[in-house]
This record gives sequence, C-alpha cells and structure tokens, in this order.
Amino acid sequence: MAVALFFHGISSGVFCVIFGIYEKLVNSVLNLFQDFKKNFMFLLPIALGGVTGVFLVGKILNFLFASFPMPTSFCFIGLICGSLPILFKQANQKKGFRLHYSIFLLAAFGIGLLSIQLETILPSLIQVDSNSISFFYFVLAGFAMSIGIVVPGVSSTVILMCLGVYSHYLNAVATANLAILFPMGIGVLLGSILFLKIIQFLLDRYYSQTFYAIIGFVLGSIFVLYPGIEFTIQGIWSVVLFVISFCIGLAFEKLDHSR
Repeated sequence: MAVALFFHGISSGVFCVIFGIYEKLVNSVLNLFQDFKKNFMFLLPIALGGVTGVFLVGKILNFLFASFPMPTSFCFIGLICGSLPILFKQANQKKGFRLHYSIFLLAAFGIGLLSIQLETILPSLIQVDSNSISFFYFVLAGFAMSIGIVVPGVSSTVILMCLGVYSHYLNAVATANLAILFPMGIGVLLGSILFLKIIQFLLDRYYSQTFYAIIGFVLGSIFVLYPGIEFTIQGIWSVVLFVISFCIGLAFEKLDHSR
C-alpha cells in the first residue's frame, strides 16, 4: 500500500484489491473494537508493512522510476493485469456474472480515464492563494481527499487539484507544516470513516456491482502507469518484466488460500 504513495494518481486501495484484502480491511477498520484482538492482529502487519515501505522502499522506487521509468511501470502494470482474473472471480463469487454489471465497470473505467486528463489540465486552471484558505477549507479538502484513499483507483491528486490545494499540500508535507496538515488530517479521518461505511454498505447490499466498479477503477489505473513503449533494450526488459509480474499476479490466488 505504501508503494501507492510514490505513484502519481494511484490510490492505495488499488493494491488492497490486487492482494485481495480490500473487503476484509474495510470491515476490520470499521469493526476494530467489536473483535479487537482479531482485527488488530490483521491490521498490525499491514500497518508495519506500510511504515516500512515508506521509509525503506520510497528511495528505491524513486530511484527506479527516475532511472528506469519504463521497466518499473511495466512491472506494476503486469501485476495489475495478472490479478484481473482473480478480481473477476471474486466479483462473481456470490451471484455469478450479469451483463448489466459491465455498466458499472465501464462507468468507473471512464471516471478513471477522465481523472488522468484532469491531472494534466487542472494545475494551470485552478490556483488558490494559501493566505485566503481557511482552517475549515483545509478540513474540507482532507475530507474530499479521503475519497481517493478509500475508493480504489480514485486519485486524491485530482481531488486536491480540483480544490486548488494540491501544491499547498505538497509543500506542507515537505516542510511538516502542521497548520495545513492538522486540519487536513481531521478531514481525512472523518471522511475515511464515512466513506468506509458507505463502501461496507455497498458491498453488503450490492456486492457484485460494487466490485465491478472497483475493477473499472483498477483498469483505469493501468493508463496512469503506462509510460509508452520503445523498441530499445529498456523496452525489451519492460516486456520481460511485464510477463514475470503478470505471472506473479496470477499466482496470488494460490499464495492466499483464504480467498
């Protein structure tokens, strides 16, 4: 999940879905105190992995994307593509496939593609003076940002750009500016609880439709990662690494017998 922090426009939820823990993660967070020991022991290694990933993997990923952007991107594209059969199987496990489910997939996929376009044009269209932003506006921004954290494939970057606070958020993270990070943190906390409850409700009542929408967002994230292909040594290695990571993605179901 921490890897997603270093991808422009990718949410951690995408990787939760790929690894097959998304639904269980939602339920564990919302029902933490109902069965504290069980939920805590499930969440603890995820939290430890996330912290470790931020501090140890971050520099490595930044180096790989700076030095070998094409092969590195194709590794993750292969991982996502290899996981798709598992995701479709999981989406159909309760009621089987219905043709109208594809509408939810296509709609979410379209939103994902639209978000890619918005990321390229919003910074030049929306500019907000930091001196004119109130405490409560940053709370609102954090609240909206939580949608991108909770919903797989929805970019928090686009949401913050729409609100005109993306650059302020980046500067606040770089300088540890609590005047911005604190109100945004409040908004993220409140929003995450609300949207996790909404996701839980949708999965309980409309499991297949919701899961197909999630798959649509995941498919859209492939286009965020796609760097183009060149017929060079790096291009050849990109194809090789795509195939390897694709096979790893296919193997996830065998590695996790709890699915």
